[in-house]
Amino acid sequence: MEAVWLQHYPQGVPAEVDIFRFASLKDMLEQSCGRFRERPAFTNMGVTLSYGELDRLSRDFGAYLQQVVGLRKGDRVAIMLPNLLQYPVALFGALRAGLVVVNINPLYTARELQHQLADSGAAAVVVLENFAHTLQEVVATTAVRHVVTTRVGDLFPPLRAYLVNFLIQWIKRGVPRWSLPGAVAFNTALKLGARRTLSDVPLTREDTAFLQYTGGTTGVAKGAMLTHGNLVANVEQTSAWIGGILKEGEEVVITPLP
Repeated sequence: MEAVWLQHYPQGVPAEVDIFRFASLKDMLEQSCGRFRERPAFTNMGVTLSYGELDRLSRDFGAYLQQVVGLRKGDRVAIMLPNLLQYPVALFGALRAGLVVVNINPLYTARELQHQLADSGAAAVVVLENFAHTLQEVVATTAVRHVVTTRVGDLFPPLRAYLVNFLIQWIKRGVPRWSLPGAVAFNTALKLGARRTLSDVPLTREDTAFLQYTGGTTGVAKGAMLTHGNLVANVEQTSAWIGGILKEGEEVVITPLP
């Protein structure tokens, strides 16, 4: 059969891409961190995280989940964060520890949150303290046994972190009262993880990377299993399609969602 669709590809877009170049998102991430260590990886609210810093912090967080919390390959970790620097650190840390990421909308109601935590079987959750009161309502009815809380400014320089966190909590009153006994602060988790060694976890294309839940518009949200192979292929396809207009290592992309 003639591939007629190729006639509509922009100039420079290849007919095929190598989706087997990386076995996992972990491998892809670690190569990028090694190649672009001094380059910016993420910028949020005027604060930039380099690839080198992302490498170090995600390794620390992965070591915390693996060596301190005791999570093992395939365990689920829920991430209930808006667009903050803590999100890529938690995300890549979990993937490097061989865990399955469950993204959760931080604006979920208690009912929606309970369903997703219970359905996914998440053993741990990372939550912005602004939404910790919602987690408090349902955590006892789920399999979650470990909670990491974070504040908006946790990865900012000290003075800015203090001002931002003070403003949100005491001026804007954006943090409702909450109580989650045993919860660990994000920066404490990073410090504890920095004292441990992250054990390498072999991952294949068939291993699940995400349980990504649907919007639930026709019923309850359902978890779609996305493998490392699925997402590596997606990244390679996207790179091939837009690679001709971007210069490697100097790309700047706006991400309205985590």
